[in-house]
Amino acid sequence: MVYFWVGIAGAFGAILRYLIGVTFFTASSFPYATLFINLFGSYLLAVLTTRIFRKTTLPSHLTTAIGTGFVGSFTTFSALSVETVELFRNENLFLGFLYVFISITGGLIMSRLGFDMESEEVQKT
Repeated sequence: MVYFWVGIAGAFGAILRYLIGVTFFTASSFPYATLFINLFGSYLLAVLTTRIFRKTTLPSHLTTAIGTGFVGSFTTFSALSVETVELFRNENLFLGFLYVFISITGGLIMSRLGFDMESEEVQKT
C-alpha cells in the first residue's frame, strides 16, 4: 500500500514542479526553475525530516509518501544533469559549471539551514 501513497504524492510533487517551472521561469536560457526547485526541496526535506517527521506520530507510509514521493518527484537530479549537459553543448561552460556548483553547494547549505532550525528550536526549550 505504501507504493500507492508514494505514487500519489509523487504525482502531486511532479505537477507542482511543472507548474512552478512554466509559471515563473519560462523565458530563460538558464535553468532557474530547476535550481530554485532543487534548493527549496533540499530545505523542505530537511525541515520535514527534523521538525515534522520526528515530532509527530505520522504513519511511516505517509512520511515515506511525503519525503520520497512528493519531495523526491518535486526535486530532480536528472533535470540538473540534462540541463548541465545542454549548457555545455551550447558552449556555455562557465554557466554549466556555475549551475552545478550552485546546485550542489546551495543544496547542502539549504539542507543545513533546514536542520539548523531544529537545533535552534531545541536550544530555546
